[in-house]
Amino acid sequence: WKKLYLAHHWPVTVCKMSANDCEDPPEYWTIHGLWPDKGEDCNRTWHFNVTEIKDLLSDMRHYWPDVLHSSLNRTQFWKHEWEKHGTCAATLETLNSQKKYFGKALELYKHIDLNSCLLKAGIKPSSSYYQMTAIKEAFTRFYGVTPKIQCLPPEEGEKAQTIGQIEFCFTKELQLRNCTSLEGESDPVQADFRLGTEELSVCSDTLPTYYPAQVQ
Repeated sequence: WKKLYLAHHWPVTVCKMSANDCEDPPEYWTIHGLWPDKGEDCNRTWHFNVTEIKDLLSDMRHYWPDVLHSSLNRTQFWKHEWEKHGTCAATLETLNSQKKYFGKALELYKHIDLNSCLLKAGIKPSSSYYQMTAIKEAFTRFYGVTPKIQCLPPEEGEKAQTIGQIEFCFTKELQLRNCTSLEGESDPVQADFRLGTEELSVCSDTLPTYYPAQVQ
């Protein structure tokens, strides 16, 4: 693989996509995962072990919660992320253990500080709509790169798309880079994010964009 995606998702949109036991989703962007752009389930024998990340648990529950299941003791989501993506990322020395993989993802999340970047740009959850181009400009200004932004397409009778996921791309040296593919690179399979029948796709630059404040 050539690059890593640090995917943040917006819990309110995640809950909108799924009729699961979402209770009071966090009103801040949380981690969905840290994904190499190629590879799935690279080492099926390397099982998730929560005791290896016990020092990280309070941060994990806060920044990387299983939005769809409100029980704090569930580790299913992290297990899935480790076995599908972490075992592939582990070819890098900086990510070659569960503690390093989850710890580094938390570090990158705090470094990007997406929540405060959006607030500083005046982009906050609201019932009025945003222009996707304005959101992208804010990112270019803060980070010097454009992340990959994914939305729920408008439902019938709606005119706006709903922002759901923002993925920042990193080189193998863990430096921010643009997410657009360079020659010879592939994008990760985006079918990773299907809940029920609805799924996210790259946001349209022309549709008004809804950044919802709470689950409707």
